[in-house]
Amino acid sequence: MAKRSFFSALSGSSILAAHPLHPLQRSGALPADAESAQANRTLIEHTYATLRTDIIEGRLSPGSKLRIEHLRTQYAVGAGTLREALTRLVSDALVTTEGQRGFRVAPIALEDLEDITHLRVQIETEALRLSMRHGDDLWRRQVEQAYAALSTEEPIAPGRRPHWEQLNIRFHEALLCGHPSPWTLRVLRLLSRHTERYRCYAMALPGYLRDVHAEHAAIVEYVFQGQEARAALALEAHIRTTPDLLIQALREGRAVLPQ
Repeated sequence: MAKRSFFSALSGSSILAAHPLHPLQRSGALPADAESAQANRTLIEHTYATLRTDIIEGRLSPGSKLRIEHLRTQYAVGAGTLREALTRLVSDALVTTEGQRGFRVAPIALEDLEDITHLRVQIETEALRLSMRHGDDLWRRQVEQAYAALSTEEPIAPGRRPHWEQLNIRFHEALLCGHPSPWTLRVLRLLSRHTERYRCYAMALPGYLRDVHAEHAAIVEYVFQGQEARAALALEAHIRTTPDLLIQALREGRAVLPQ
């Protein structure tokens, strides 16, 4: 947690209350050190998000060394900002540390893909069942709105994938909000980010084709019909389709994951 500055701590105290003409009270302005801290947090957040996207989309190759001096030039930020962002990515399991030797992009492997897919199916389908049992009219409207927004981006147009990914995440989270569980969403967000890494490689497979919109439509239809078992099965099939295609291609030698 960020430390409060001296003047920030005083701003709500009786000392300043006794002096109504104090400049901090008149203008409501943040002290310079607080503004600087906020700007630094914003820069760290932006750097973290950019690095995360570059890892997920493969621009930073799995297993590659993340050299601070190189990244400073590439991302035009300082070493401290980069270390903060990379430390957050370690928590996301997208980056690994090597003791005192720095950072690397986390590797990818067939076994990890199978494990991630299994966990996501188990957690997300059970969460959907609970959501359907406890969801109210507000939840149904949230699902309708998320599905409508996602449908406008399907099929996915060239250059629109990042926006589609955001809408896709919102749709999946809306499905589960009938019985909200903050920890469930945290875990699924982490798993979804790792799933996206593998999806990028699957989409490069020759002949890769799936009707994602039809899959989403089937899930929503079963949800609104109250068909819990069918909704869960449709969601499981939706989650498994891309990983299964990639796993099959890897086992048949039609695809190779970068080492």
